Parts: sequence; C-alpha cells; structure tokens
Amino acid sequence: MSLVLEGVSRSVGGEMFLEDINLTFERGEFNVLLGLTEAGKTTMMRLMAGLEHPNKGRVIEDGADVTRVPVRKRSVGMVYQQFINYPSLSVYDNIASPLKLAGLEQSEIDRRVRTEAERLGIDHLIDRLPSELSGGQQQRCAMARALVRDAKLVLLDEPLVNLDYKLREGLRTELRTLFKDRDTVVVYATTEPEEALVLGGKTAVLHEGRLVQHGVTAECYRRPATTTVTQVFADPPMNLIQGQISDGQFQVEGLFKGALPAHMQDLAPGHYTFGIRPHHLYVQAQDHLIALQGDVEVAEIAGSVTYVHLEVAGHEWVVEERGVHQVHPGERLEIHLDPTRLYAFDGADYLAAAPDTERG
Repeated sequence: MSLVLEGVSRSVGGEMFLEDINLTFERGEFNVLLGLTEAGKTTMMRLMAGLEHPNKGRVIEDGADVTRVPVRKRSVGMVYQQFINYPSLSVYDNIASPLKLAGLEQSEIDRRVRTEAERLGIDHLIDRLPSELSGGQQQRCAMARALVRDAKLVLLDEPLVNLDYKLREGLRTELRTLFKDRDTVVVYATTEPEEALVLGGKTAVLHEGRLVQHGVTAECYRRPATTTVTQVFADPPMNLIQGQISDGQFQVEGLFKGALPAHMQDLAPGHYTFGIRPHHLYVQAQDHLIALQGDVEVAEIAGSVTYVHLEVAGHEWVVEERGVHQVHPGERLEIHLDPTRLYAFDGADYLAAAPDTERG
C-alpha cells in the first residue's frame, strides 16, 4: 500500500494549517512526522485518516482518491497521546472492540486479541480494567486495539509523550519490531528529534504547516536542507552565525576565522550562515580548534552532560559538554570550535556544505 498527499492544503477561517504538502508514504517503511508544536502534524494525520478534508489537493490510497472518504469507511488505526480506552471494559474487550464492530467470528476475534496482547506484553493483563493498569500498560492496550484490525494505515500521534522516560525508552525500541512484518503504512508524529533518530525509517520535517525536508531519517539529521531544519531537527538546536568566505578562509568578523576545511573547499566566495552543533563545541582547549569568547547566561547539568548557554556576538549559543562543569551567569567563557564540523548555508538558507561525518 502507498499513501500519497498531493498538493494538500488545509486552512480554517483564513488560518493556514498546512500548505501545499506533497508526500508519499510506502508500506513497510516507518515514517516519522517531526515538528515543533503547531507545526501541522496532527492536522496532517487527521487528513490522512479522513477525519478532516483538505481545502486543496488530494489524498491517494493505492491509486484511489480517498480525499472525501470518511474515516468509518477507511482502514485506519489511530493511537493518541492520551491513554484512550473504554474504562468499563476489560483489556480483552478493549482490544476486541473494533473486531466486534467489524462482525468477525468469535474464534478469529479471540485469536487476534491474544496474539496482539502477547506482542505488546500485556497478555497477562487481559482480564483487568484500564484503571488497574499503569500508564505504560494503558498505552499498550490502546496500541493493541489500533493494531488488532490489521489496518492499512496506522497513525501514532505522539503516543509516548505522557509516559515516563524509562517507559518511553522501552516502547520506542519495540515499535519498529512491532511493525516490521506488517503490510501497512505507519506514520508516527513527534516533537522530539532524538525520538525520530531512534525510530529511524524516513522523516518528514514540518514547520509552520510547510514540509521543509523529507528523506531517510539519519540523512535528514546529517544534512539538514535549510537553517530551519537545523532548529527543528536538533535538541539543542544547531548554533548559527553569519559570516563569509574569501581568500581561502571562513570568518566571522571580529570573532573567529580559519582556513577552509576540506568539505568547504569548493564554495564560492560570499556571505554564508555557519552552523556548529552544540556537541562540537568544547570548554576544554584541544589542538587544531578555534577559540572564541562568550558570556554565560545559564548552565544546565543533565546527568553526565552540562549544557552551557552563551551569548556569542549577540547570538544565543549552546555548548554540550560531557561531565559536570561549574560556570556562572555573567562569566566570560572561552569555548573551542572544530572547523571540520562546520556547516555552511547559502544566502537563501539552503545547505551549501556539510561535514563528511556526523554523530547520530
């Protein structure tokens, strides 16, 4: 199965939620929708499901136009942020409910329910009510109900956001396996870049209702198409600053300069936006790195990592440094930049050069 969004736009009362979206989702792929809050992810999912209709464009399923086909006539399974289960029904009956509505025989219902419950690790809980389950177990029940139909399209709208860290970690690693052998299109919406990278597959990056990049997830991260993608597909976002290339050097006036690294050798002289990821800046000096100064705004210690927020030439930058580092607001701090890790974006903010290798 394939699902195609063809020139899809959606607006309500003059407010644009999606604009001219062209996307193809193939079965057997794990597809991620990544974007900040209100980027248009949920609206897109509702259009794909048939819960809403576009003002322009078409939704094509296996070559058939299903733009105006309502959700009740579509083969769709949906999982939401909230743990949506029927409180008065057991786990078994929650999972079985769409199969009963479809009129399947009891023997087939029983087979599917028990198979799905086992896949999701809740087969020992099928006689309990949702109120007797933990948050993670409730979400597994909701997922089982969405998957038990063997729907052609499965939509997961930030399904792990209300779970604690350890539960999210466990379910993320299981999700790819759950869908590995299913003949279905899977679309998973998230605001978290790290989650997109863990899930892999392909990622569509949305920003303010527009599609800004689509491709293999790791490649979208390593080669962000625009400066907008660098801010959406990274947490913390990539540090950006205006500069120029001339006479075989890159430079930011009054701040730093250096010989062009190998991956920038073919760039024409002119003005560029340079980008460096927070984990490619260092507090400790190292050979071949460029030193620059910044004023500390705040330092966040997160386990074994310290995020130092700085003002660098009027720009807010973040340094991600391993270990615990004690710095204080207002302190002048020297940081060190690895030029082999620099990105360059042209005057239209499109990627002009990227490092040859990248973490993640």
